[in-house]
Amino acid sequence: MRGARTRRRGLVIAGALSCLVLGSSGVTWALTNYATTKIEAVDAGVPGSRSSTGAMNILVVGVDKRDNLTRKQQNQLKLGRETGERTDTMMVIHVSEDHSKVTVVSLPRDTWTTVPGKGQHKINAAYQLGGPKLATRTVQAATGLTLHHYVEVNVLGFIEVVDALGGISVCTPVPINDPKTALDLQPGTYSFDGVKALAYARTRATARSDLDRIDRQQQVISALLDQALSGETLTNPIRLASFVDTTLDTIRVDDALRGDLLGLADQFKDVSTDDVAFATVPLADVDYKTPTGESAVLWDKVAAKELFRRIAADETLVKPGKSAKPGKPTPAASPSAPALTVAPSRIALRVLNGTTITGLGAQTRAELQKAGFLVPETPGNTPQKDFEKTVIRYGPDREDSARTVAAALPGAELRPLESLGDRIEVVVGRRHAPAKKVAVEEAPASPSPAATPTATPTARTATDNICKK
Repeated sequence: MRGARTRRRGLVIAGALSCLVLGSSGVTWALTNYATTKIEAVDAGVPGSRSSTGAMNILVVGVDKRDNLTRKQQNQLKLGRETGERTDTMMVIHVSEDHSKVTVVSLPRDTWTTVPGKGQHKINAAYQLGGPKLATRTVQAATGLTLHHYVEVNVLGFIEVVDALGGISVCTPVPINDPKTALDLQPGTYSFDGVKALAYARTRATARSDLDRIDRQQQVISALLDQALSGETLTNPIRLASFVDTTLDTIRVDDALRGDLLGLADQFKDVSTDDVAFATVPLADVDYKTPTGESAVLWDKVAAKELFRRIAADETLVKPGKSAKPGKPTPAASPSAPALTVAPSRIALRVLNGTTITGLGAQTRAELQKAGFLVPETPGNTPQKDFEKTVIRYGPDREDSARTVAAALPGAELRPLESLGDRIEVVVGRRHAPAKKVAVEEAPASPSPAATPTATPTARTATDNICKK
């Protein structure tokens, strides 16, 4: 009985790891004989392997395909009526050598990169230009990783997985008002069905746009894992069978993976949400203007190379007790303070000029953007013009992010302000020191001689992503 239960548990964990917005396959690996007849195989140009042992990298692509949706479904999901296929989400899942740890790395869809044979494009264009094979080649070229397997999921797959699990709980720290997805949320915790969960994971109607969306996608995957492990799906054979049956038609995998789903799934029987880490590629420019006039993002090449080196070397990104827990207050930056835990690429802020020096706000904004922070708004001015020191004002639960800002602005003063809500403001003073790049925690213990990352990516576990009730 215990063996069967742990096997079912492994199946859902392995499947849920492929659940992302437009990329959710809670049962990708389940019930091999049945699954092999239902899951469509796709030639993605990956080497594949009939062995379910050893370290491996899996590219998971969420495909926004609307051709097969009815008019009613298109209206309900707020997806529009465009035809064709496009990738809305891309993630690389790394399974450790002993299959005891899993690392999920989100690749921003607006990444400006080289698509082999097609020139410079956003990374999500690779699928449109050449299908799964070109998507795989593009990700391998950008990351330097060998991709062993490929999983592709469409919109309906995500919805059906969430509904089959009985819905999920998510929490937003900021208000979201997005008419495009029919979301109108105040900060708080919500229970969502598949349609609402899809809208939550797809919306860009927050300050950091696609980067916030990546955070929400990772939160949704974590919630799916938690729901699968804590609900009745694993112990109720009827519910498990229904869960499997409703999702198999919505995914495609490489042929080798389709042939050994159960063998791989069984390797995950002891994995928990503490063993699943999430990271995002470090960015150098979050508002890059492409030669074609598009807005894109550029990777921090040195830090990204170090991230993927660590993944290829099977290094753990989150040390025990060291994950970046959102919302947890920490002391202001000082020589004896804990290391920084929130990367600049995850921090949006506003700059205000607190002096009579013309252009000081714009200059500081440019410095902060160069240091990796998100500063989407044009600088403003404070009514009071006599600020001597630069002041960093922050709302409740943003002290961890404010400490990173303080580390980048030597001599700045940290000042909590209840009325700011979830926002952070930098009021520039006369004795302002130029912003500098900072590194966050989780730097490798033994970096290679050539590795001098300008920013080290943060990572956190699925457990940290789950809303605390």
